[in-house]
Amino acid sequence: MAQIPNYIAVEGVIGVGKTSLSRMLAERFKSKLIQEEVEENPFLSKFYSDRRAFAFQTQIFFLLSRFKQQQNLFQQELFSQGIVSDYLFAKDKIFAYLNLDQNEISLYEHLLPLLERNINQPDLVIYLQAEVDVLLKRIKHRGRPFEHGMQREYLAELSEAYNHFFFHYSETPLLVVNVNDIDFVNNEDDFNDLVEKICQPHPGTRYYVPIGSKGKK
Repeated sequence: MAQIPNYIAVEGVIGVGKTSLSRMLAERFKSKLIQEEVEENPFLSKFYSDRRAFAFQTQIFFLLSRFKQQQNLFQQELFSQGIVSDYLFAKDKIFAYLNLDQNEISLYEHLLPLLERNINQPDLVIYLQAEVDVLLKRIKHRGRPFEHGMQREYLAELSEAYNHFFFHYSETPLLVVNVNDIDFVNNEDDFNDLVEKICQPHPGTRYYVPIGSKGKK
């Protein structure tokens, strides 16, 4: 029996389409949309130009920004309506362990548990996967100025780190979706098929590898 999860978090590497999918799901389910405040981070464009010099500032700004947003959300809404978020709070660790040095990690690991214990867990996490070349194409197409300095090598490292994180993820039900060959933004059949899978309740991790819009009859 189909059942819409009350709190959905959509995750994936930069450019994979998590914000687009979150918007579409929020509209379909008549849920409140929560979007990560990416462009408000004053260190982000500098980070893409010089990762080592600006990693810690970028990381801590995002961590505290996400925490504040989560606290405000659940104090005010408290599940009065469904929620779709385009990020998972726990994913902050992916970027931390990829970009920070040992001394910075030590400080980060003292701070993170104080924040994590006050975070609500989603009912479902959707992890979108795509090949690096697909990600680069989509990043170029959307043309965000602060992403111009992003290197292919970093995107590949980040993609590998995401895969490792979600391969071991077990905190909530997880739906892993390969989006290389589907276009849920422009193809209604692709989107409807994905929605159907999202509404099928399941424990643990489930993998959804779509046929792809070109291969569908």
